[in-house]
Amino acid sequence: MWKPAPHRVSAPGLPTSVRVYEVGPRDGLQAETAVIPTETKAQFIERLVAAGSRTVELTSFVSPRWIPQLADAEELMGRLHLPNSVRTVVLVPNRKGLERAVAAGAREVAVFVSATEEFAKRNLNSTVDGAIAAAAEVTTAARALGLPVRGYISMCFGDPWEGVVSVERVADIAKALIDSGVTSLSLGDTIGVGTPGHVLALLGAIRERGIPTSQIAMHFHDTYGQALSNVYAALTAGVSEFDSSAGGLGRCPYAKGATGNLATEDLVWMLHGLGIDTGIDLDSLTDTSSWMAEQIGHSSPSRVVNALRAART
Repeated sequence: MWKPAPHRVSAPGLPTSVRVYEVGPRDGLQAETAVIPTETKAQFIERLVAAGSRTVELTSFVSPRWIPQLADAEELMGRLHLPNSVRTVVLVPNRKGLERAVAAGAREVAVFVSATEEFAKRNLNSTVDGAIAAAAEVTTAARALGLPVRGYISMCFGDPWEGVVSVERVADIAKALIDSGVTSLSLGDTIGVGTPGHVLALLGAIRERGIPTSQIAMHFHDTYGQALSNVYAALTAGVSEFDSSAGGLGRCPYAKGATGNLATEDLVWMLHGLGIDTGIDLDSLTDTSSWMAEQIGHSSPSRVVNALRAART
């Protein structure tokens, strides 16, 4: 019997390999209403690595009052024993979060800003300029310790309160973060409204600021079913790092009923079909996401996960 797998047909001009930046353990699990046991989180991460994930965002050192689902950041870090070949990242909101992360053995940290004032006010309790200044402070301190810093920019394509976001505004914020010392940038379509033309326009504006594509990653949500189309557009522009969540864990809290995060399995299926190497074993990853769905008590929204499970039965 035929085992479902993407038929590999390489397309000219695309990267030969892509770094899949796994956000499930942090961005995915923080969206769950239930608090997942620390041991389950550790098993999830270890299974992801065993399936071939080589970049994993582990947790966030944010105040437990804001995100109780990640209150066990130190305990989780203490349980993990991952090889140095695996890139591990933790999100830190401020200097206190950085100090906690460093004490817990963080190898790389991420900072977070918004492209819109309303989201900065509601989610970061700050202004755009204030969030950039806070991120720059953390970046300076982290780089002084020899740590790489990833910068997230949210609401790059649209905001539920402010509407369409100018690509020039996003590019200016990207330049400010790069100038502050961040080593890579993830551009987030937080509410999933982006389309391929918008993606290419934003990447063009980023290049005009002198920021090389090699420093750019894309974080697409699949709220309106555009995530894979947007990935392909970014691939044609030379982007070779994409954020995704195993099994599609996580959601967009600003669009009712939306699942949000692009599923890693859906991304990997398309990339492998394009002849692009990810290092990830799709069957093993599907098993991991199916197992995690059982732990959290609801099914995976990933079409690839559900299709592969159905094919097996």
